[in-house]
Amino acid sequence: MEVEGTAAVPVRGRAQAGSLIVLTVGALLLAGCSGPQAGGSGAGWTAQAEPSAGAAGAPATAPSGTTPPGGLPGPSGEAGATGTASADPRPAATAATWKTFADPARTVSFELPQDWIAQSVQAEDGTLPGALKIEVKKPDGTFMAALRTGLPPSSAECPEGSRRPYTVISSVPASPAASAGTGEGTIPPRVVFRVIQGYRYFGSYGITNVVGGAGNQACELRNTVSGPAGKGDWSFGDLVALKAFAPDEKVAPAKAFDTLGAAAAYAGESPDFANVQRMLMSLEIKN
Repeated sequence: MEVEGTAAVPVRGRAQAGSLIVLTVGALLLAGCSGPQAGGSGAGWTAQAEPSAGAAGAPATAPSGTTPPGGLPGPSGEAGATGTASADPRPAATAATWKTFADPARTVSFELPQDWIAQSVQAEDGTLPGALKIEVKKPDGTFMAALRTGLPPSSAECPEGSRRPYTVISSVPASPAASAGTGEGTIPPRVVFRVIQGYRYFGSYGITNVVGGAGNQACELRNTVSGPAGKGDWSFGDLVALKAFAPDEKVAPAKAFDTLGAAAAYAGESPDFANVQRMLMSLEIKN
């Protein structure tokens, strides 16, 4: 059940829209999504075929540059990707009914499936005063995401020899109401699913306005948004930062895949991912 003092009410008369950009073997699947009316029957958040277009509406083009291991076209970054659009949409069923979570002060709010649980927990050490941490889980206790506010900016260095190739599997615009700062190396906030190459392909989803790294190489991929001055950064995703894990390290809640194709299939076919994507896209944060 929700933490005492939170608002959790069914969403009514509200539609969601988005586009899912998924890398498939040898091709890029570009699709649009339309959300169900609350209280409707069945799953209405399904992928629909769209004309060939990039994330920002530009025509899709043939992939350029190198092809990473796994045989997939090279990515062009968090703001979108280039490739050949597929005419074969992949429907992704999601929850039929949704509710809205808001913290007691109503500084943050987001939608989540009716049977998922959002609960406020103690913020980590080192966060700014008044920082929030809200965990989202499925009814069986499976962790899905956490919303964290008041995070200190990252200062981690990334020596060139430590960088690993990464691929943007999915990238769609976040809510305009998702508060974000601006500056060098930032982009408009996007809901992304990215994988970084280690002994396997490790994947993570979240909202970011920070480009992962030059030349699609990075030490870590941060699911963070640089907030307005004095407010700290915030994060909404399964991890604050994704890295290439060592064989003896715990991977969860990140995902691990044997191939990029398997990662693309997860983003294109998993109902859990479709639910999470809609939830992340619905986030609203007041300054």
